[in-house]
Amino acid sequence: MKVSDFDFELPEQLIAQAPVTPRDASRLLVLPSRGRVAHLAFTDLPARLRAGDLVIFNDTRVIPARLVGHKADTGGKAELLLIEPLGREMGARWRAMGQASKALKPGVRLQFGALEATVEAALGDGFYDVLLDREGAELEAALARVGRVPLPPYIRREAGADDAERYQTIFARSPGSAAAPTAGLHFTPGVLAALEARGVARAAVTLHVGPGTFLPFRAESLDEHRMHEERYEVPEATVRAFEACRARGGRVVAVGTTALRTLESAFSGGRLAGGPGRTSLFVRPGYRFQTVDLLVTNFHLPRTTLLVLVCAFGGRERVLSAYREAVREKYRFFSYGDAVLVERREGDPASG
Repeated sequence: MKVSDFDFELPEQLIAQAPVTPRDASRLLVLPSRGRVAHLAFTDLPARLRAGDLVIFNDTRVIPARLVGHKADTGGKAELLLIEPLGREMGARWRAMGQASKALKPGVRLQFGALEATVEAALGDGFYDVLLDREGAELEAALARVGRVPLPPYIRREAGADDAERYQTIFARSPGSAAAPTAGLHFTPGVLAALEARGVARAAVTLHVGPGTFLPFRAESLDEHRMHEERYEVPEATVRAFEACRARGGRVVAVGTTALRTLESAFSGGRLAGGPGRTSLFVRPGYRFQTVDLLVTNFHLPRTTLLVLVCAFGGRERVLSAYREAVREKYRFFSYGDAVLVERREGDPASG
């Protein structure tokens, strides 16, 4: 298949530039495996689930990973997006994406306020290994002062004070992401309480969001695309919750494409495996899902791996038709936009 098979027209004014208040005031488009879509509010989500279902979130925490500054020697503009530590968490050595007034070369020192970085290696395609002059608690404190919320480029404004809280889920726990798992942004304590009251269980996985999630295609054929690896962890408590859900006949609901990719990546030999891992899983039409029955997600950019995943899950024609209907109904799109509840297409049962 081709990237152009996953395109749709979207008026620019439908791209959400700010979140709604409160979080759960967003809309929810429900796409069943059969029948017509339903147009609801996100607060209606608990009513669409059943006692015994299991909702699995991504509890990663976004760090202020965007650094804007200059080259220490020449003063030329430079910018880094910290992707992941090369070693222990919040250590001094990081993989980063970078851009500057002139190409960054090994040995170049970059100044971001009180934080300094030295380019150790240029890896190509805008990726670099860098050495920061702080680590651990000192690095966290420095990032809190000079780092910026890494809002995606289609949000055409600088991050403000409110984004530090709103571009973060209420259950964010483990710092390490360069972008938010945006499907989780809609959840409030009230929605979580309603799920619990309905008898819906809750668990979490961690996938630190990086280029594997947000980088665009660079070739027209899906066969030529290679995903960047991202780090994940599946707690043993989540393995037990998953097995209990399957045993009682409940449905597994992944909140976000990152939670889905984590579950699918950790499923092997007929069971979900706990512990840390790395995934470069590219889900596309023809993929056989093994763990997830329902997906809560946002509306995604055209011609992206995220839209391809949702089309694989819900059926390409049905998903693209629902997107066209969402455009007609003036839903809000992308990270700060509205949500979709997608039922896995029939004829592709999850095993487990």
